[in-house]
Amino acid sequence: MNSHFKFMGMDRQRMALTLLWITPALWSVNYIVARTAPGVVEPHMLAWGRWALAGLILGFVARRELWRERRSTLQETWRYLVLGALGMLVCGAWVYQGAQTTTAMNIALIYAASPVLITLGAVLWLGERFSWRQGLGVVVALSGVFHVVVKGQWGALGQVNWVAGDGWIVLAMVAWAAFALLQKKWPSPLGATARLAAICAGGVLVLTPFAIWELQLDSTPAWGVQATLLVVLAGLVPGIGAYWAYGFCQKALGASRVAASLYLGPLYGGLTAWAVLGESLGWHHVMGAALILPGIYLASRPTPALDQKSAAKGA
Repeated sequence: MNSHFKFMGMDRQRMALTLLWITPALWSVNYIVARTAPGVVEPHMLAWGRWALAGLILGFVARRELWRERRSTLQETWRYLVLGALGMLVCGAWVYQGAQTTTAMNIALIYAASPVLITLGAVLWLGERFSWRQGLGVVVALSGVFHVVVKGQWGALGQVNWVAGDGWIVLAMVAWAAFALLQKKWPSPLGATARLAAICAGGVLVLTPFAIWELQLDSTPAWGVQATLLVVLAGLVPGIGAYWAYGFCQKALGASRVAASLYLGPLYGGLTAWAVLGESLGWHHVMGAALILPGIYLASRPTPALDQKSAAKGA
């Protein structure tokens, strides 16, 4: 079984550590898709196509495992529907909805606070310990998120040009934290590939009525080559690539260490927005990142007591 995790001479642990640096870059491709999609393909239709394609490919690859675990998978259908709603509907279609009015740079910065919510959720829900340093990190990082959302205009909030897209992204960021926490709370006998295929199936089922509704709207653009290319790109790179890598790393390294990889999200996302989409960098982005990144670092660091407890268990 371990031979399946050999990749270019790397074992499972080393492969996961390498993927930690690659996964945020794969997700940044979704920012390009999201900002290109308006006027080309509707949000729920794009998300449906993305996850239908990803699910078919992943399901074919993991078909033997899915068949072997079919009874346990069917018994947990409701869990895969919940994970699909969080990971594919909210973190998929709602991101595309938000991208119609906000920038890719804002998406990257707001999403960067999700590790803080994962840490907070692990304390309040999973019963993990929480230090004063982690509490400070939560406050600092969330302050950075709000700084980006209000565009740095704390003294004149009434004059801020509020963008609905930022609200959609904040909801998606919260949903991603719930998605990560539930995967940890609900262990599965399935491997990373088979489990993601099952979640994709749940996500497609949840997305279907919304995609049908969009398809019938008069304002929906006709399907074309560009829409197909966006679906394929979103399905293969930030779909299969990023989600599979994240799930694999979470199983190999643990949720807290993988959450730390999202530190790189603002860097990769900002560079992508600037180099590919031509977005400008504002001072509120810089100040927001200056708060979010240290806050994430503080909130995601385990407490020394927990480190000693883990070491004792390992011994």
